[in-house]
Amino acid sequence: MKRAIFREHGDPAQVIEIIEEPDPQPGPKEVRVRNKVMTINPADLLSIEGKYGAEPIDLPATPGVGAYGIVDAVGTSVTRLAVGEAVLPVGGRFWADTVILHERMAPKAPKGVDPEQAALMRANPGTAYLMLTDIVALSHGDWVVQNASNSNVGRMVIRFAREMGLHTVNIVRRADVVDALKADGADVVLVDDGQVDLGQAIREGAASAPKLALDAVGGAATGALGAALADGGTIATYGLLSGEGPQLDARDVVFRDITLRGFWLFHWYRTATPDKMRDLHGFLERKLSEGVLQTDVDARYPLARIKDAVAHAGRGGRNGKILLTGDENA
Repeated sequence: MKRAIFREHGDPAQVIEIIEEPDPQPGPKEVRVRNKVMTINPADLLSIEGKYGAEPIDLPATPGVGAYGIVDAVGTSVTRLAVGEAVLPVGGRFWADTVILHERMAPKAPKGVDPEQAALMRANPGTAYLMLTDIVALSHGDWVVQNASNSNVGRMVIRFAREMGLHTVNIVRRADVVDALKADGADVVLVDDGQVDLGQAIREGAASAPKLALDAVGGAATGALGAALADGGTIATYGLLSGEGPQLDARDVVFRDITLRGFWLFHWYRTATPDKMRDLHGFLERKLSEGVLQTDVDARYPLARIKDAVAHAGRGGRNGKILLTGDENA
């Protein structure tokens, strides 16, 4: 088997490497999965750089939180999976062509869907949906503001918000993505060229002050969101693309009761009940079948070309996800 590892933090394209190991064997209640598609997310790159809050304690480490694979061996006492079934692994360390999972961490993939779209089904769409439903009680007609709106999470927020009857103000860095976000259902798209007062622009763009802000950037960008929120509003920070921690004006915190909290999908999975996980997966499967979760893919690389893949994923100006495949001919 092949898997990607990094032995030290640094530039992902420099420190990531591929190692080969003997094929692992499943134990009791475990299955062996051959990954066909693996996703690359910003959190993976930040983790390799040592800038992610949940960076591995022990190195070397293998990144990767999204995948689609086929069960090719089962251990004793496995009851819900059989050889040949497609699954969507839950957990991490998935930049590998072969993984061993407890059977409960290998939910079956929806039938009849594209493997790439299935691999992308859980992490970004799940984050988007839960931030809209689990953080603040929103009503039809309410406004939400977000940055990094051209990210996959951002585009899913726009699509889900439209279906829920919510309105969105969306901040991007590139004017060439405005039309795509409008097609997704964005009400307002603001291009941050560094010359505008974002707090004021958000307030002018929304018909009413947003109750919720979704922050993937951190640093001063968090403060711009806080300045635009309604009194008592909440910012959910789920990413640190700036490499800096969230910064808020003390006046917004003290006198306007602006709340800052975090969201991390992995933590949600660790604490959610089986019923909540089943409900989320059922919702995402329905939306996948309806085409709501369709995600653009910019490029595909075989796992052996991991350095090229992470270099591409780290470049600006992309219009879609970068995927890894288990097919060396990809």
